[in-house]
Order: sequence, then structure tokens, then C-alpha cells
Amino acid sequence: MTVSERDPAMTIDERLDRLTERNEALAQSLELLHASTQDLRESVMAHDRYVATLMSAATKLLETATNHEHRQLRLEGQTPS
Repeated sequence: MTVSERDPAMTIDERLDRLTERNEALAQSLELLHASTQDLRESVMAHDRYVATLMSAATKLLETATNHEHRQLRLEGQTPS
């Protein structure tokens, strides 16, 4: 059912006004969506930096534990495996 079938008294100017209002509402919705997307992108980037920091710390901790184990084996007169 078209707009003219629902309200046959609607003029061309009224139709244009209605379409303009809908277009503006869609434009505002897109602006809000874009802003939300930008916020989400920034959050994901911050999360990625945090995970990278954790991975770096875990890698350093693993190196420290491995070096400690090798040192301990050397002091006990065994060869590290």
C-alpha cells in the first residue's frame, strides 16, 4: 500500500516533507551508529594493547622460570633438558 493510498489527501509538498523528515532521521541514526562504531573500535584497540602487554609479561616470566630451572640444574651438576 503506497502513501497516497493510505492518505489520498496528502499533497506532494506533504509527501516531500515527510520524506525529508525520514531522511534526516536516517542520517541521525547513521551518525549515532558511526560514533558507536568509533567508540567500539577504540575499546578494541585498548584491549589489544592490554593483551599484548600481558603476553609480553607472560613471555618474560616464562624466560625467567626457564633460566632459573637451567641455573638450578647447573648448580646440581645436571645438564638442562
